[in-house]
Amino acid sequence: MSLGPVMVDVAGTQLTNVDRERLAHPLVGGVILFSRNYESPSQIQALTGEIHALRNPPLLIAVDQEGGRVQRCKAGFTRIPAMRLLGRLWSQHPHRARPLAHQTGFVLASELRACGVDFSFAPVLDLDYGQSSVIGDRAFHRNPQAVAELAHQLMLGFRDAGMPAVGKHFPGHGYVKADSHVEVPIDERSYADIALDDLVPFAQMVDFGLAGIMPAHVIYPKVDSRPAGFSRIWLQNVLRKELGFQGVIFSDDLSMAGAAGAGTVVERGNVALAAGCDMVLVCNDPAAADELLAGMRWETSPVSLSRLVRMHGRAHPPGLDELKEIPAYRSAVEAIARLVAESPVLPLDPDAPDTCGSL
Repeated sequence: MSLGPVMVDVAGTQLTNVDRERLAHPLVGGVILFSRNYESPSQIQALTGEIHALRNPPLLIAVDQEGGRVQRCKAGFTRIPAMRLLGRLWSQHPHRARPLAHQTGFVLASELRACGVDFSFAPVLDLDYGQSSVIGDRAFHRNPQAVAELAHQLMLGFRDAGMPAVGKHFPGHGYVKADSHVEVPIDERSYADIALDDLVPFAQMVDFGLAGIMPAHVIYPKVDSRPAGFSRIWLQNVLRKELGFQGVIFSDDLSMAGAAGAGTVVERGNVALAAGCDMVLVCNDPAAADELLAGMRWETSPVSLSRLVRMHGRAHPPGLDELKEIPAYRSAVEAIARLVAESPVLPLDPDAPDTCGSL
């Protein structure tokens, strides 16, 4: 059975019979994990092992593990700071910020791979305009070159750990104030203005070999009347043709309010895939996931399938106990701890909302 074009979630820390039945559906190709699915490293390793054993090729397993207020796996994992801390360091000491971003990516990805997670939906490539409630300190910086440099180093750290990276939220979510989880954000800027700023990190990361991209549930009416994740203009004309992106395009969560204008969940899935997404996400709404799987008719193309298969993490990663014996890992954890200690103005938030896509 090949990988399908739908990514769903599961109920808790162990698979239920309902979960297993849903994951066996031929349209399913991946699972996204949330804080409710995490209890401890040993528990999450058992859960990912069971998920991977269900199908051949194994289902993809993803998580939103960015750092700061968006970190699903906590107890037993290194607490990763918000990316804004790296951006602030870049403003004063870019020669320190770049290697630290690399080390941060290595620690984040190594720990996830040790527990069987294939990839994280990171890094955030949005610019920090200081006005987005949902992006905020998840962004590295306002300067697009700073974002590109730090994100590149983070991705190289991922790569060292055997994990692909997924940049988000194309072509940029940081300018709008509205939160696409609860409303439809509208960015009134022209394509030229967006290209001069927000597209810069995406274009550079594509050139650096970024494996995946997640588009924003934001409407840019001077370019297209549809949100970017449902727009052939953004996904085909700009991302594929103009920027030359050859990796996986993941939709943001189809259950979010920012996707509501595309119709029912089945219509949303069909429109997103037709626009150019390789995989669509339905999260925190089991009824919507079942409705999509029952109603959608879609055959994954060989090109999409080859892209999706490349999102599996590198096989046979070291376990968490083995990681602690690796000097580069220990040094990186110490460097991250020093960064947090030097920057008490951005505390971690253990009670961040556990939603999907943008969060």
